[in-house]
Amino acid sequence: MFVRKKKNRSGAISIQVIDKSSGRYKVIKTIGSSNDESEIATLVLRGKEWIKSHGGQMEFDFNIDQDQTEQVLDNIEHIIPVGTDLLLTPIFNSIGFNCIPGSLLRQLSILRISHPVSKLKSYEYIRRYHHYDISLWQIYRYMDKLHKEYKEEIQTISYLHTQKILGGKIQIVFYDVTTLYFEIDNMDDLRKTGFSKEGRHQNPQILLGLLVSLDGYPLAYDIFEGNKYEGHTMLPVIESFKQKYGIKKLVVVADSGLMSADNVSELIDKGYEFILGARIKSESKDIKQKILSLKLGNGQIAVIPKEDSRLIVSYSSSRAKKDLSNRLRGLQKLEKGIRSGRLTKSNINNRGYNKYLKMEGEVAISIDKEKFEQDICWDGLKGYLTNSSLSNDQIIDNYKQLWHIEKAFRINKNDLKIRPVFHRMRRRIEAHICISFVAYKMYKELERQLKEKQAPLSPEKAIEIAESIYELNVKIPATGRTIKRVLLLSEEQKALAKMFGF
Repeated sequence: MFVRKKKNRSGAISIQVIDKSSGRYKVIKTIGSSNDESEIATLVLRGKEWIKSHGGQMEFDFNIDQDQTEQVLDNIEHIIPVGTDLLLTPIFNSIGFNCIPGSLLRQLSILRISHPVSKLKSYEYIRRYHHYDISLWQIYRYMDKLHKEYKEEIQTISYLHTQKILGGKIQIVFYDVTTLYFEIDNMDDLRKTGFSKEGRHQNPQILLGLLVSLDGYPLAYDIFEGNKYEGHTMLPVIESFKQKYGIKKLVVVADSGLMSADNVSELIDKGYEFILGARIKSESKDIKQKILSLKLGNGQIAVIPKEDSRLIVSYSSSRAKKDLSNRLRGLQKLEKGIRSGRLTKSNINNRGYNKYLKMEGEVAISIDKEKFEQDICWDGLKGYLTNSSLSNDQIIDNYKQLWHIEKAFRINKNDLKIRPVFHRMRRRIEAHICISFVAYKMYKELERQLKEKQAPLSPEKAIEIAESIYELNVKIPATGRTIKRVLLLSEEQKALAKMFGF
């Protein structure tokens, strides 16, 4: 607590006792008001005396000798890291997650952002640094309850908040899927080996399907068996989302890797509009000839009609340079593999740049340079398959927003460390994903608020600064009272505290 002088409309100065322990300024008591300077000074003294008599946060008096200073230091009870709580708790509340009973969702979600570790280490951190009397089994039991009772409500809270910040309407959604591995040997009904996007093919894994809005705000998610074809995960998630919120019209944006002819047909049958990345090199011979005959210049687009949809093809010179650079890099990697003898006939397949490999004789592996040269004509071309009524430019612009979902997975894997997953039971695995979903939503809201405040900070930098903010608790032996002080020592700490009002 502290004493504040506030000028009234009448011109008089009110002396108030203010508390900001909850992260917001709250008037605890008004001592009085006056226009007279000497009387104002008296009111200020009375306010400070009131704080002393009622406990709470005070300013430390360091105008004392060495013995007294050492006595103060000897009576330090705790030095607690409070910055991430002060920064992220109001964000957690503003989204609406505080309506979920208990404080563990908030604590575990904030820890997933600031100290993303296993639940065992999270438990140790909470006990060691925040001095909460909690057991590991309480955390596990809460996770069971989270999965059983609150998974759907949490996704609804995120949806409603996203709907609000996007102006009340969500019509375009983006879907993608990733893999999350487990450091175990044995598989079960959920954790199975399959094609790993992380190159961990020997590890059992699950698939995580994520649905986000424009600007990458999370809307819904689900998990699937590790050996499931990723293209079969999209429609169950989107159908559930559409029915849950009674959305009549929905435009689905997804990458080409999720699409098959059956998927496209099902989207059309169910009345969805879609914007999909097209595999133009896998089109029919007739359509490929049409594409290559277009001779598009930089920034130009063309439309090729198809049954129930249209294929939009664009050309970019900068993309052409990137495509060539990537192919050359892939070629160099293959040449290195051949020289080392690591490549065998098992490597001859259509995955990535392996398509340039061929067998010579019975055992020799070489590079098909002719096939490599033939691909030059495709450099810079990008296709979009759609049945949407949006304009061609809008189609391309919306498809480009897919990078938000790629960023979402990158943040979840690298910053929030959603994997490897250490849980065994499905309900705990789902609860872990749920906590990570809440943490990512908070991360995105922090990002939005920083942008709204025109702050020269990334979410990562704001969190880094917040992690360096501590609270000092000193017990006064004579009275038994504890004095608390949030230590804002650097200019960046003070700037962050001022920006977010703590």
